[in-house]
Amino acid sequence: MHNINYIRENPISFDNSMNERGEKACSSQILKIDEDKRNTQTILQSLLATKNQLSNQIGLLKSQNKDFSKIRSKVEKIKDEITVLKELEKIKEDELFVFLSRLPNIASDSTPHGLVEKDNVLYREWGEKPNFSFNPKRHFEIGENLNLMNFDLASKLSGSRFVVLKGMLAKLERAISQYMLDKHTSENGYTEMNVPFLVKDDVLFGTGQLPKFSEDLFEVGESHWLIPTAEVPLTNLVREQILQENNLPIRFTSCTPCFRSEAGAAGKDTRGMLRQHQFSKVELVSIIQPEYSKKELERMLESAESILKDLNIHYRIMTLCAGDMGFSANKTYDIEVWLPGEQTYREISSCSNCGDFQSRRMNTRYKKNDKNTYVHTLNGSGLAVGRTLIAILENYQTEDGNVTIPSVLQKYLNNQLTLI
Repeated sequence: MHNINYIRENPISFDNSMNERGEKACSSQILKIDEDKRNTQTILQSLLATKNQLSNQIGLLKSQNKDFSKIRSKVEKIKDEITVLKELEKIKEDELFVFLSRLPNIASDSTPHGLVEKDNVLYREWGEKPNFSFNPKRHFEIGENLNLMNFDLASKLSGSRFVVLKGMLAKLERAISQYMLDKHTSENGYTEMNVPFLVKDDVLFGTGQLPKFSEDLFEVGESHWLIPTAEVPLTNLVREQILQENNLPIRFTSCTPCFRSEAGAAGKDTRGMLRQHQFSKVELVSIIQPEYSKKELERMLESAESILKDLNIHYRIMTLCAGDMGFSANKTYDIEVWLPGEQTYREISSCSNCGDFQSRRMNTRYKKNDKNTYVHTLNGSGLAVGRTLIAILENYQTEDGNVTIPSVLQKYLNNQLTLI
């Protein structure tokens, strides 16, 4: 949610920022609604003051046993006017709220300019692409050939964009999530949380999924939604709170299933596990003072990177341009892992600083020097479990169709060295 004071003082900068996010300039519309609201409040305050003065006069006349009927008539008329103005004030307040709630966050100064993926900028990369003496297969070819990955069976159960994993492949996916949680809690300083997978409207509003992106979600009944990411419940753990500064930063992690309709992905990545309606992800969330959030983003990025370094899988990091970022972010890094079967990079994590955008929507502040200030929130994947599984299958495949298990995961699998 945007700070209306900023828009009042910087309308041109705000319009430029919205243009960079692919939105139309709209400060004039916002400020017109805001002006109408404030004018209404000014008149309302004046009428309330007049009503109080007249009420005092009535009290005085009563004490003197004098006629106050004319003044009482004026008061009744003013009361009617006040009722109408309060309704108008609420209408304008709601109109402003709805308008602002659908606008994305302002990009940070260090976010690259641009509107589409090709405008993203390489930040850094790590490791080397593997060299194979054979043509590497794609993950679904490996899984299906081993009879450990079944899309047809999943389709009978749930339709497209689902998968059934079997035996050692199911165990490997579980081992990946266990390893990630152990790493983030024992080395990277995050506290593991077990959170609900169903949340209410205001929780999704707080992190920015509602109202604009309802088509990307699965609604359950009349009052709940399946979470698209653990970012939603984790960040909202501090909603409507005033935190103590000495308790910051707060760092949470959780492994949950994630549910997404993939409404805008018709015909895209229909083969394999890359784009599923249901997948597991280990999420990282930080709640921190504003002056430390830029540094915290780098720390979160390094925490996510540490998983791929331990797995010894080549990746690159892209700084997303303003137009390619998520709705709530002011700066985002995407970690893209190399998939030799596809001969391309694929996103495996996004780490974002949201500034005070989400905390304003959640009304989350902290007390500093007897003043309540909005916290900054950050979130990142640490990592997407299914895509990490894909990366392992393609990077650790062998010529005979087997897959070597990375050394850091072997202890979770009774020290087994290969899938079969």
